[in-house]
Amino acid sequence: MATRKERMWQHIRADKVMRQVRKQAKHQHDEERVRRKEWQTADFDDLKSLDELDLPAQERVMPRGERDRRRSNLSAALAELVADPARSPMPATPAEAPGRQGVVVETASGLCRVDIGEQAILCTVRNSLKFAGSGQVKAVAVGDDVIVSLDGAERGMVEEVLPRRSALARPDPFYSHLAQVIVANVDQLLIVASWREPAFWPELTDRYLIAGIRNGLTPIICVNKTDLATDRVELERTLEPYRRAGYTTLCTSARTSAGLGELAALLQGKTTALAGLSGVGKSSLLAAVQPGLNLRIGDVSERRHEGRHTTTQVTLHRLDGGGFVVDTPGIREFGLAGLRRGELARFYPELATTAQGCRFEDCSHTREPGCAVKLAVREGRISAMRYDSYRKIYAALPL
Repeated sequence: MATRKERMWQHIRADKVMRQVRKQAKHQHDEERVRRKEWQTADFDDLKSLDELDLPAQERVMPRGERDRRRSNLSAALAELVADPARSPMPATPAEAPGRQGVVVETASGLCRVDIGEQAILCTVRNSLKFAGSGQVKAVAVGDDVIVSLDGAERGMVEEVLPRRSALARPDPFYSHLAQVIVANVDQLLIVASWREPAFWPELTDRYLIAGIRNGLTPIICVNKTDLATDRVELERTLEPYRRAGYTTLCTSARTSAGLGELAALLQGKTTALAGLSGVGKSSLLAAVQPGLNLRIGDVSERRHEGRHTTTQVTLHRLDGGGFVVDTPGIREFGLAGLRRGELARFYPELATTAQGCRFEDCSHTREPGCAVKLAVREGRISAMRYDSYRKIYAALPL
């Protein structure tokens, strides 16, 4: 009869044999299949983002070439929006989609508010519209014409997004490889700057001009807070280069009501997006043009002369005289994704015309000898302010 110690060793040996058998069986099973990492087998064309993989943040990996693929996706998505602004997530004709037609006036996560004429109803977005592979973040944007099915008097479902006639887009701040449509179906872009508090910023104004033109919108420059201008001649001198380049400009003051009549006339019957640095008075101008819009208005920080971000999301408002205005959040930088250095000069009409006299056909107008643009700047035929903005934007763009 085996002793207690012998029985213990028999149990240990039996357990060791069983572990070896299981290990050998597992090894044979693994040899029957090709072992690849998860990302090597994923079809990245069907993935909107690696963030959709449910991985812990510290274990997420960026496969070789994925960064280039993301950049290509973003550039392609923005280029398609610029080339074909009518491109919608899932376009359909009204006849194919039963329901009421309306316009999206506000969006949130998976929800939107749709103006159907007599009222604005809260709607969910049908899952089939949450498409993949388009290069865009969301299927529905403020300003979209949509078909909704009603579920009671105050709720509905977005069934279709009708083709867009224009779209103002930028790289998404969280998923930089995807495009974010800020607002759709806009006719014009009202670029609101202030003369002081915060001071007029030519580079940002030029960025908005370029973004508006690239997205098929008519840009309008509005300089607000002109009641703070102690030197009116300097104000007019600053705006003169934009007027010579063919842009519409106007001077306003929400405090004194100066220029509000001209502004109201430009907004009537159009869908207009407002863009500009926080604190320039976008919301104050809208409230002055049409009282009762219930917009949040904040003061300017005395420490840095910068506006507080009182508008936190894109909202579309119907005007009593006809048309819509879209109040967008104040943003410091407006990305020009997809734009290359060699393409920048054509967005400066005065540079593009003068550049025909440059010594080199591919002149960058920054350092080459025989540059007609630099000569025109020295002679005062091209604004030094505009040329300085061109150089700063040029340096920030890819080759």
